[in-house]
Amino acid sequence: MRGLAKGIVALIFGGALFYGGVALLDPWALHMGGRSTPFLTWTGYGKLVTKSGAEYPLYVSFYPSSHSSRLHVDGLRPVGGLQGTGWLCTARGVKQRLDLSGTIFGHWRTTDGNLVSLRLLEPKVIDVGQGRGFFDLYGRWQGPQLVMDSRTSVPDRFRSGLVIERPAVKLDWGTKGDFDAACAAKSP
Repeated sequence: MRGLAKGIVALIFGGALFYGGVALLDPWALHMGGRSTPFLTWTGYGKLVTKSGAEYPLYVSFYPSSHSSRLHVDGLRPVGGLQGTGWLCTARGVKQRLDLSGTIFGHWRTTDGNLVSLRLLEPKVIDVGQGRGFFDLYGRWQGPQLVMDSRTSVPDRFRSGLVIERPAVKLDWGTKGDFDAACAAKSP
């Protein structure tokens, strides 16, 4: 019984130490997009619209990363990195998994009003120097919604031939299940 009590105390102490570190280094990660994020993850989905008017359901899930841009954007300094995954529905029921990386720029304590940059890339199965399709998004939370567009970045063609040119998206908090339902209902 003593071993179990010591284990519980160690677990509580470890958790307090972990969240204390997050509160000191990345306090914005505890409250993203107008909601508490105790698991340090934000997930959302929305309809990505391209320059040509094509529409694709998009899902993203991201959390803090130690890697971020060191460049200032719009006069704002980087305050934290992001990593995670994305899913793009390219046709009814057809989903393309994406690697996600990004940076939050602005205020250290909160995401409110901060600029968010995301790059969504095709994953590499085996690295043999092949190109990776990608597109970039920049935006800010407007209340609980992450509103993003591509600014001026030039996307790279996906291996399938897909090009996501000048995308814009409004991401609402949601689950992968919400995205899956939107993908299953996507019109051809």
